[in-house]
Amino acid sequence: MPRPLTGRSISRTLLRLFFYSLIIGLALSALNISPESLLGTIGGTVESVFLVVVDAVEWAVPFVLIGAVVVLPIWLVFAGLRFIRRR
Repeated sequence: MPRPLTGRSISRTLLRLFFYSLIIGLALSALNISPESLLGTIGGTVESVFLVVVDAVEWAVPFVLIGAVVVLPIWLVFAGLRFIRRR
């Protein structure tokens, strides 16, 4: 029988996922948390994480380019010297 990443049979894994989903769903329902509000919150979180990553990349790119102007020629010289020594 095929086994997913967990090492168990697919039917057993699906049954466990169903059971855990039921338990979590009941707990969230008891706390008056709806699927719409939960997904809206997660969507906002994903968007804010994405914006932080975009800001970090925008900040880092100029420094990477400045560093590459120095590092790449030095690396090319050493790579060329290694190539010549191996011949």
